Amino acid sequence: MKYIISEIRQGIFRNVSMVISVVLVTFISLTFVGAASLLQMQIGQMKTYWYDRAQVAIYMCSDVSPADACPQGEASDDLKAAVEAKLQSDTLSAYVEKFYFENHEQAYATFQEQFKDNAVAKYVTKNQLNETFWVKLNDARDSKIITESFTGVAGVEEVRDQRSYLDQIFSILNAASLAAIGIAVLMLFSAALLISTTIRLSAFSRRRELGIMRLVGASNFYIQLPFILEGVVAATIGSILAGGAVLAIVQFFVQGYLAQSLPFTSFVGLADGLLVVPILIGAAILLSAAASGLAIRRYLRI
Repeated sequence: MKYIISEIRQGIFRNVSMVISVVLVTFISLTFVGAASLLQMQIGQMKTYWYDRAQVAIYMCSDVSPADACPQGEASDDLKAAVEAKLQSDTLSAYVEKFYFENHEQAYATFQEQFKDNAVAKYVTKNQLNETFWVKLNDARDSKIITESFTGVAGVEEVRDQRSYLDQIFSILNAASLAAIGIAVLMLFSAALLISTTIRLSAFSRRRELGIMRLVGASNFYIQLPFILEGVVAATIGSILAGGAVLAIVQFFVQGYLAQSLPFTSFVGLADGLLVVPILIGAAILLSAAASGLAIRRYLRI
């Protein structure tokens, strides 16, 4: 062990600049990996949170509804009562947790609140906004039942599942996550090449010692081990820094900023970050050991 530690120390000090490069590249690449992992966790949390709260909107016909969907014009009280009765029927009540009706005045108040900083709010009148039945389901996955039950019903202009809006948002987030993973893979490949080059240079500078060790009967594993551990040490330092960066992102950006600015949804926490850190360290150790071992085996005749 004393010999191995001594060799690792010498190898690191002989190639300080290369080792620092390995640490930095590993740090940056694994930070991308950690960020992509957190983003996937966040997407999963948001799906669970929002899909459970997603509602189905049954938009009733208004004066400005398209003629092909609403030939009778504004939905009458009888048509609205028929929709309400159908929601309360034995067939659908088993799927419906609750529902409420939003009239023109309530829809207008909601619209003005949501778009109070938008110029369009000044030009919208309450009669232009649909009266709506908002339906909360026991299981959001049953939304298709409500959609099919009310599509084409007299007085109903459109039935819209809010999950369709969420799917668009999550597809964008998934694309961003895949982009981060792609960048991380390229960075990890660069890190592996850099580790391999560093080990080759370290071995080349000690080729005389390696030849002597081979002549006196040292095994391949005994000769290779210091070089492999040299790469592992550098990559592990980078992975620890990446783990710290991931925890800092969670603590200061996600929890310290996003969770405060967007309190209406759930975000990943330190517990999720702590799950990612061991994965980053393990990935760094495996990657560096493989790259170092391959470099020694392929380019040194020992």
